[in-house]
This record gives sequence, structure tokens and C-alpha cells, in this order.
Amino acid sequence: MKNRLHLISALAIIVLCVSLDRANACTNIIVTKGASKDGSVMVTYAADSHVLYGELYHHKGQVWPKGSMVKIFDWDTGKYHGQIPQVARTYSTMGNMNEHQLIITETTFGGNEALVDTTAIMDYGSLIYITLQRAKTAREAIGIIADLMEKYGYCSEGESFSIADKNEAWIMEIVGKGMKFDRNGKNLNKGAAWVAIRIPDGYISGHANCSRIGTFPLNDPENCLYSKDIIKFAKDNGYFPKEKPDSEFEFNEAFAPASFGTLRGCETRVWSFFNILGGGKIGDRDASFYVDYAAGTNPANKMPLYIKPAHPLTVKEVADAMRDHFEGTPFDFSNDLGAGPFHLPYRWRPMSFTTSDGKKYEFERSAATQQTGFWLLGQARGWLPDVIGGIIWFGVDDTATSSLTPVYSSGVEAPMCFREGNGSMIKYSDSSAFWLFNRIANFAYGRYCDIAPEVRKAIDEHENGALRIVPEIDANALRILNESKDEDKVKLYLTDWSNKFAERMFKTFKKLDEYLLVKYMDGNVKKQNPDGSFKTAIRPNDCVTPSWPGYPQKWLDAISKEMEPIPSDAQTY
Repeated sequence: MKNRLHLISALAIIVLCVSLDRANACTNIIVTKGASKDGSVMVTYAADSHVLYGELYHHKGQVWPKGSMVKIFDWDTGKYHGQIPQVARTYSTMGNMNEHQLIITETTFGGNEALVDTTAIMDYGSLIYITLQRAKTAREAIGIIADLMEKYGYCSEGESFSIADKNEAWIMEIVGKGMKFDRNGKNLNKGAAWVAIRIPDGYISGHANCSRIGTFPLNDPENCLYSKDIIKFAKDNGYFPKEKPDSEFEFNEAFAPASFGTLRGCETRVWSFFNILGGGKIGDRDASFYVDYAAGTNPANKMPLYIKPAHPLTVKEVADAMRDHFEGTPFDFSNDLGAGPFHLPYRWRPMSFTTSDGKKYEFERSAATQQTGFWLLGQARGWLPDVIGGIIWFGVDDTATSSLTPVYSSGVEAPMCFREGNGSMIKYSDSSAFWLFNRIANFAYGRYCDIAPEVRKAIDEHENGALRIVPEIDANALRILNESKDEDKVKLYLTDWSNKFAERMFKTFKKLDEYLLVKYMDGNVKKQNPDGSFKTAIRPNDCVTPSWPGYPQKWLDAISKEMEPIPSDAQTY
């Protein structure tokens, strides 16, 4: 693949573009328990949006009076859609995970605009968080989502859901059915077309804003569930030829066929995950076999929906895959002119542009991106009671420059640095992790190849430290549960520990933020002693003259083409 690196990079650091809305450009990895080293089920989620403030949403479970109603507000716009009856009992949730270790996350793939139903009540975000409050298992969650859409309609674009519990992991894809009114103004197409496939144990999957489910088994309810009229609806509305057998029906080709843009901007991320976690293999083929598919030049060469990883995966390996910038692959964009002198693997929005001669181009889009609001790794551990087993490893902002920290999903409140209302997108808070990690990231972007490794070192120290201590916390919680038989005591213990450990993380990275500013301000690099302290001159308050790293020769050679050389005998300074 490295031989192709220069060919593709030279032609397409930026690539010919088709329009692609990435307002909700999120990313998921799904790991079944047989594919993980410790037997846990894992789901990752990066919630990416330039207007999303990173918070950890907590909802307390409770018993509701008969006749209670739930108001539905659109997750993206806040628009009021209507209300639905509340159930008698709801479960507590911590972010995208509930107290029974159920995890639900998503990515938006859009699909055919004609399938949107503006008269419906249920949007994708409401489906996620209402279902988390009502379901204990993944299979139950799929049923609840389907029932809510059938009763109240589905008003969002096409969505892929990751739905997992401590035993199973599923991918569910949904599109609306559009609007067709009778004479009384009733929408005859209310509901959704959807399919859910169980990821086989021992396998991993992923999705990133591109519909990935093609054909699916029609008579295997243990491993595949789907809306009862999905194929009939597709045939009746011209999305699938009537003369073709039902067995050839492909969900993605019918409702959201991939374009060049969706492949290049979305399936590249899944290709990279498979490449990393599959050890250079995607299924039984070398990952290079699918480069043309991910590049958007051969859409017929589809990747499989799921693969076996190269070895059983750890939490740290899966989390680190979310920090990917396509390093060392044909899509690596950290070494071209657009990366600047310090190898910045980011491109600021807008992602597409037109040159003066009218040609259109688009930048690469990796899993790690600057506009992440929050990200997580949900870990469901079936060998422990639910009150202890669920952990949501939570972080905010850019995955490559922020740390995950463990928060038990049964907790009674979120840590203060992640708590709702602690700052906003337009209100700075000095106790907010979102603002702290944005400070660190935005400073790192200025001199990325020097500063990012220092940030990554701190991230690794915190996360590896957390992984070492979590088994001890599990054991303490289990002892409390066995001795007291009181789950509320366990929840309070785990909440207190999660809060303190998150506060420890916050203080660590607050010091890092200050250290980086002192060391790298103004393009200089202060000299340091072996212990990390900064070297000083004779007077204690003075600093030894810092080093001036300057710019790499490759970059200087490139910009010299737009400059006038100085006379050969001129004196420089």
C-alpha cells in the first residue's frame, strides 16, 4: 500500500468532490464479546458537529404516574414534534448507555430526501435516548425503536444505529417512508423502512455516515430483523425492480446508494478501522484490495459488513483506533503542502473548494476531527452485575488530543467537568473539560508534530492508569454489593469514584495546558532539564534563550517558489 501512497496523495490530498453534508459526521466501531480480549462488548461513538457542546447527559430512572406524557423535541434543532405516552418505569442513563449495560449510538447517512416524513414525531436522537430509558437488551431495544416509529412515524434522515448489550451487538439502519396522504390528510406511509443485523460473535463492524447493509437473510430472526413491508415498499415506490427476487434486495442500494463523496468521506474511515484492527487484512483479503472502493473509484468492490480482528482487542486498542488520521495509508494527508510545515492532519471547513480554473476538490476526512463534541467507548461486561458492569469511557473534543475517562453507567450523576450546563458553545467555563481540551487541541494545531506527541503521552498515561485501577474498583463495588445487598450503596460508591477520577484527569490536563503554553509560546521551544523543568539563566526569573526550530526544508522549498530570492551577497539576520 505504501507504493500507492505517493500516487494517491499527489493526485488527491484533496480529491474531486461531490457535495456531502457532514453536519452530523459521526463515527462508530462495534466489537462483539468474542472479539475483545476481556470478553466485553464495546461500541465507540464520536459525535461530530461544529455546533455540538460536549456534555455527558444523565437521566435518572423513575416510576411515572399513570397518564404521564413525554414531550419530543428534535435532537438537532430543538423543534417540538409532539408528545407520546410515558411508560410506567424508566431506567437511568449515562450518556449513550443505561444502567442495564445497553448501548445505543448512531451515524447519519442521509439517504433519499423523498423518504423524509415531516409530519412524524420521532427523530433519531429521541429514539436513542427514549429507548435507553425503556429497554434492557439490544434485541428489546430494536423492538421498541420499531414500535415507536410505526406508531408515531420517523422524521429524520437515514441513520445507522449501533445497538449492543453485554451479550450481543447489532447494526440497525433506518430510513423514513416519505409522505403519501389520503383525502383526510393522513400520511399513508407513516413509519420507517429498517433492517437490523446481529454482528456474529468474534467479529467487529463499524459505520461512518454511509449505509452499509446490503442483502440480508429473510428467514433468520435470530440474526436479522426487519420491517415487515420493507421490500414491498421498495418495489411499490420504484426503489427496487418488481421483477427481481426478494433475496436480491439490498437496503443501501435501494434507499441510500453510495456516491463518490460518501465513499471517500465516510467509508474511508471504516476501511481504516478494518485495516488497523484487522492487522492489514479485511476479511480474507489484504486491506489494499479495497482501497479503490474507499477512494470512491470502484463502488462495486464493497467491503464486508463485518470482519474478524487480527487478535482479541483491548479497550485501549479500540479507543486508539478512533484517533486515526490515516497514518501510513494511501489516504494519509499529514505530509502534503496542505499540512503546513508541522504536518497538521486537519483541514478547516469548508471541506470542498473550487480552484481559479473551475475545478472542484475535497479534503480528506479522518476519524479524528476537530469538530467532535463528545466521544465515548461504551463497555458492557457480562461477567459483572449490571450495577457494576457498565462503563462509559467518556471524552470531549478531538479524539486525538483528548483523553477518555471511565464513568460507571449506573452512576447517579455525571462528573462536574462533563456535566450538562457547565458552560456552552458560546459561554466559556474554566471547570469544563470541553473548553479545556479545546484549549489544548487548538494550541497543538499550531505546531502539531511537536505538541501532539506530548499530549498523546499524557493521554496514554491517564487511560492506561485507569485500566489498571478499574479492576480494583470493580472488586470493591462487588464486595459492597455482596455485604450490603444494597445496589444504591454501590451506585453511590461508583459515582463518587468516577467523579474523583474525572476531576483528577481534569487537573492533570489543566497542568498540561499551562506547561504547553510556557514551553511552546511564540513559536519558540524552551530548553528543559532531564526532570522536565525549564532551564534558567543566572537570575532565577530568567529563561535560557529558547531554541528556534524553524521550518522543515521540504516546506521551505515549496514556499520559496512564491518568493523573490535575496541577492547572493546580501547580509541576513
